[in-house]
Amino acid sequence: MASLKEVKNRIASVNSTRKITSAMKMVASSKLHHAQQQIEHMLPYEETLERMLKTFLATQPDITSSYQRSHAKMETVALVVFASNSSLCGGFNGNVIKEMMRAVDHYREAGVGRIVIYPIGRKIAEKVAKLGLESAGEFTHLADKPNEAECREVAIDINLKFNAGEYDRVDLIYHHFKSAGSQILRRKQYLPIDLTKQLSEVKGDRDLTNNVATAESVAYAKEQGQDKIQYAKQNSEKALNDNYIVEPSLTELLDKLVPKELHLMLYTALLDSNASEHAARMIAMQTATDNADELLRVLKLQYNKTRQYAITAELLDIVGGSMA
Repeated sequence: MASLKEVKNRIASVNSTRKITSAMKMVASSKLHHAQQQIEHMLPYEETLERMLKTFLATQPDITSSYQRSHAKMETVALVVFASNSSLCGGFNGNVIKEMMRAVDHYREAGVGRIVIYPIGRKIAEKVAKLGLESAGEFTHLADKPNEAECREVAIDINLKFNAGEYDRVDLIYHHFKSAGSQILRRKQYLPIDLTKQLSEVKGDRDLTNNVATAESVAYAKEQGQDKIQYAKQNSEKALNDNYIVEPSLTELLDKLVPKELHLMLYTALLDSNASEHAARMIAMQTATDNADELLRVLKLQYNKTRQYAITAELLDIVGGSMA
């Protein structure tokens, strides 16, 4: 049985650890609140831009963009991987690294000769260096302080290299922040994109479910000779207004809007990853604090039993000495 001093020292050590985990939980909670506000402030812009692109693409379904171009053979793939700069956030970084390795193995088996990693976060950058994978640069500062301007520079670099034929495909690997208790690991195709599908796909809690507007729905309505509003009511879709005058041209407008949407996709992934990191750390620290509370309860019980045993032993020695 451990001595009273040993148990007392362990109680002090666990108490000290509990104070740290409790403080880290409160810090993570505060940072999570700030990250959630950033996402909420960004959403109106995302929804408006997406609705504009949906509408224009629905009115001119034959319009194509250079960002839609699929290359005949995949020789070079870029992976933009989002992790954190620090640990103590549960399986957050480990899950991202595993998904990155699955993606690397998948593309190597498919015959891709070159894989370039954009490591957003120190943990993923260290893993890339350890494995000897090709890194596109140093972006660790973005993991702690998401910055739209710097994120846009990364997106521009990726878009230019894709259009120049240097990259044949680009994927994003990140945690999608659904709620404080739910972060979903995703591997999402960034380039090339099918705009008609990419912008109308379900995005979970961020989808514009009340503003479905597709080229197919408009074509069908015109073929059937139905009134748009009546057709929309029958199909639970919002009627599409295609009476637009676009200057200088729809193609030039899309050449401006599509890159903005791509920049926003990258920035959204960064904000999602940042919020998910804080949520994962908050949960991990809460679990550690609860475990410390349980351990303290056991140690205090052990301390009291040991102290009572020592008192009883002293009393027995005194009684035995007096009888002798």
